[in-house]
Amino acid sequence: MGRNTRKRRTPLANKAIAASAALALGGGGLIWANFYASAHESNHQTWGGNQTKAASAQVATLSCPDVGQKLTNVPTQARGEVAGELANLDRQITDAYQRLATTRDAQARDASFVQNSILRPLEQRRTVILDRIRLEISRQGGTTPGDLAALATCTAQNADQTTAGGQNGQNNGGQQQNGGQQNNGQNSGGQQQNGGQQQGAGGQQGNGQQQNIGGQAGNGPVAADFVDITKVQPNVQGKPRQSRSASTGSFTTRCGVNANKNHNTDNVIVAPGVTNGAHHTHDYVGNQKINAFSSNQTFLQGGTSCQNRSDLSSYYWPVVRLQDGSQDFDQNQDGGGKEGNVGKILVPSQAQIKYVGSPRGKVVAMPQFLRIITGDAKTTTNGLANANAHWSCTGFENKVQLTEQYPICPQGSKVVRTFAFQSCWDGQNADSANHRTHVAFADANGNCQNGFKAIPQLTMRLVYDITPPTLQNGQVKNAYAVDGFPEQLHKAATDHDDFISITRNGLASKIANCVNRGQNCS
Repeated sequence: MGRNTRKRRTPLANKAIAASAALALGGGGLIWANFYASAHESNHQTWGGNQTKAASAQVATLSCPDVGQKLTNVPTQARGEVAGELANLDRQITDAYQRLATTRDAQARDASFVQNSILRPLEQRRTVILDRIRLEISRQGGTTPGDLAALATCTAQNADQTTAGGQNGQNNGGQQQNGGQQNNGQNSGGQQQNGGQQQGAGGQQGNGQQQNIGGQAGNGPVAADFVDITKVQPNVQGKPRQSRSASTGSFTTRCGVNANKNHNTDNVIVAPGVTNGAHHTHDYVGNQKINAFSSNQTFLQGGTSCQNRSDLSSYYWPVVRLQDGSQDFDQNQDGGGKEGNVGKILVPSQAQIKYVGSPRGKVVAMPQFLRIITGDAKTTTNGLANANAHWSCTGFENKVQLTEQYPICPQGSKVVRTFAFQSCWDGQNADSANHRTHVAFADANGNCQNGFKAIPQLTMRLVYDITPPTLQNGQVKNAYAVDGFPEQLHKAATDHDDFISITRNGLASKIANCVNRGQNCS
């Protein structure tokens, strides 16, 4: 069973570039069309101007079950083929979203257009892929979920279902679930406020012009995705109490900020062998030769940006872009402007990578080629069960951590993204079929459950110099946002981080020993 290794642009995608309703503006990319319907006050505007509010909501994006998270029993021999088919599912969603975003006139004329012309054909195409996945897993002796066929059905989401705090019953005073894990004193969710800002429609409808949901490419972010951090109540909870046997040390590895602009839109963990498998751009530090076609056999040949030449680990995360009308190298490329990821890519001013210990006891060394993904790139449609985004500002990190909104920082303060990876390992596997079940978060007291072993916890802190966005009349100007799948609308909660442990000269053991001895090493 062969796999496609390059994203195929459909005729609809080509039309999206040329369509008058999808004009490229100053920063490149697409104006992704109208997410609201009918009556509203209108005045002339562009994506960055003051925008109007719509009277009623229309379909904003598509919500499809994340099949990969359901597949926990995939035989090793089948994983390559299954990963390729999962990438095909992502490609289908991207193509369907492009069709959704460029057919607003047809949707306005026909209330059944989305169901009949987008969702139903998408379900049929997904059914074919799911059948192939089931056959491949069965052929290799594995089993698939009994409801696999039901995962073919996608639904439409309106804009109200995608606003910060509105997903899956979590409101702006809600608490994110993260297995009870309090990451180094930073609560994964907590109380969030939107400062009274409302989500507006954007764009002018009529005379051939269409609205958009906001942002430079018309697929977000919106005003409700931002909050003045000075107006958010403190939500950071204390760290778990340390036992007498706690491993209190730390190991810092200095790998730079990706000043050399090592980027690609692949994801070798989730979509090996598939070009543009991420559909968004990553920053890479550490190992310098990671792409879709890298493997355990080639990782050790990659070189490293780390000062410690024995650290060839790959640390990669989605880029942050400034949506101020600027453009970057990928404005006309897959994963970039062609898929709604537009604006100037921001290089962090600081990137701290540190391994810390367990409050309950000693840690064991990470195994070679251990893969960990933290967070979820698809929370807009998946919900927040696997969300692990932390957004804050310098001077506020010990008080406020945001999951569902981007912070607007006060004068002199910088935007901070932090990640605290899963710190419990099953003791056997460097990866798992869904890339999650071989690792886990410790519980609220810092203990690993189900026989898992504590490993050094990878933590990352990225700092950005960003001129604060402004909120006017329910609209955001000069926004910033994390790259993502186009249908995820650049929500803050979709932030995520990826890691492959690749070391030599006994570095993995040195890290564990340093942490266990209570030393601070680098």
